[in-house]
Amino acid sequence: MSTILLAPEKVSFPGLGIEGLQVDRVAFSVGSVNIYWYGIILASALFICVLLAILQAKKNHFSADLTIDIALVCFPAAIVGARLYYVLSEWKQYDGDLLRIINIRDGGLGVIGGVLAAILAGYILARVRKIPAHIVFDYCIVYIPLGQAIGRWGNFFNQEAFGTNTSLPWGMTSESVSWYLSAFCPTQDPNIPVHPTFLYESLAMFVVFAILLIIRNRSKFAFTTTAGYLVLHGVVRFLIEGLRTDSLYIGETGLRLSQVTSVMMVVVGITLVVISRLRGWERETQPVENFFSGQGRFAADEQVNERTMTEVSENIEPDAEDANKAEAEDMNKAEAEVDTVVQAEADTEKESETLEEAPINTDLSPESQAETESGVENDADSTETDPVG
Repeated sequence: MSTILLAPEKVSFPGLGIEGLQVDRVAFSVGSVNIYWYGIILASALFICVLLAILQAKKNHFSADLTIDIALVCFPAAIVGARLYYVLSEWKQYDGDLLRIINIRDGGLGVIGGVLAAILAGYILARVRKIPAHIVFDYCIVYIPLGQAIGRWGNFFNQEAFGTNTSLPWGMTSESVSWYLSAFCPTQDPNIPVHPTFLYESLAMFVVFAILLIIRNRSKFAFTTTAGYLVLHGVVRFLIEGLRTDSLYIGETGLRLSQVTSVMMVVVGITLVVISRLRGWERETQPVENFFSGQGRFAADEQVNERTMTEVSENIEPDAEDANKAEAEDMNKAEAEVDTVVQAEADTEKESETLEEAPINTDLSPESQAETESGVENDADSTETDPVG
C-alpha cells in the first residue's frame, strides 16, 4: 500500500474496547522536514539487531566488528531491494514519473525483496572477506526476523499492510482502512474491522527469532539456521499474505508475488537442510581475531587443514601403532640375539683362560711313569705296523 493519508487519525479495536487511539505518521518535524515514525522504527530495529548481534558475537565465535560491517552493507541493500521489489511489481505507478522511485517516504517497500537483497549482499561480503558463507549466514540471519518483528509496527503508524474483514475481537478499523477498502477493495466492507496482519506477522517473527536462537545454539550442520529462517519465514508469510488486501500480483495471473516467493524460500530451505546432511557439511567456527583484514581465508583454510590432519591422524594412528610395536619387538629380538652371542663369546674366552692357567702335574709316581712310557711305545709300534690308508 503506497498511498497513505498524511493527517493524524483515530485507530480503533472495537472488540477489545479500544476506541479512538490517536495515531500520527509524523513523529516530529525539523523545519519543513517531517520525521516519520516508520523511519524511526526501522532505524530502531536496525540498532537493536546490531547491538544484540554484537553482544552475542564473542559467545558465538563471531566478530563484533564484522557484524557492524555486515549491517552497513546489508541494510542499505535491503532498502534498495525492498524498493525495487515493490516498484517492479507496481511499475504502472512509476512509468510516467521515475523520480518517484527514489521517494520511499510515501511507502512502497517489499519486505521479501529486502530480505533477498540483504542475503545477496551478505554473500558478496563473505566472498570478499574470504569467510565461509555459512558462518556469516548462520550467525546473522537470526536477527532478520527480530528486525521484521519490530519493523512491522511501522505499518501500524502508516495504517497499511492490513487484511480482509474479520469479526475477531482484535479486528482493527481506521480512516485509512475505510478509505482504502472503499477505493481498492469492492468486495470488502469499509465499515467492518479488518485483520491487523502486520500485528500477526510481528508476533510470528518474534517466535521465529526465538526458535532460530535455539537452532543456532544446537545445530551441528552448516546452513541449518539459514534454512530454518527460509522455511519458517516462508510459511508465516505465505499464510498471512492470503489475508492481505494490498498484495502484489504477478501480472494478470492472480498469483500473489509474495506467496510464490515464500514457496520458493521454503523449497530452498529444505534443499539446504538435505544437502547439508547428505554431504556432511559440518558447522565451523573461527577465532574472533581471524575475521579482521581479510584473514578469514587463512583461518578457514587453516581450520580445514587442521580438521583434515586430525582425520588423517585418526586413520593412520592404529597402523602406526602396530608398525611401531612390530619394530620394537624386532629390535628386542635382535638385542636378545646379540646378547646371547656376546655371552657365548665371553664364556668361551673364560674357558680358554681357565685352561691356560691350569698347572701341569710333573710329580708322577714310578708306576704312572711306567704306564705312560708303555703307552707311548705301543702307540709307536702301532704307527709303524699299520699301513696308511
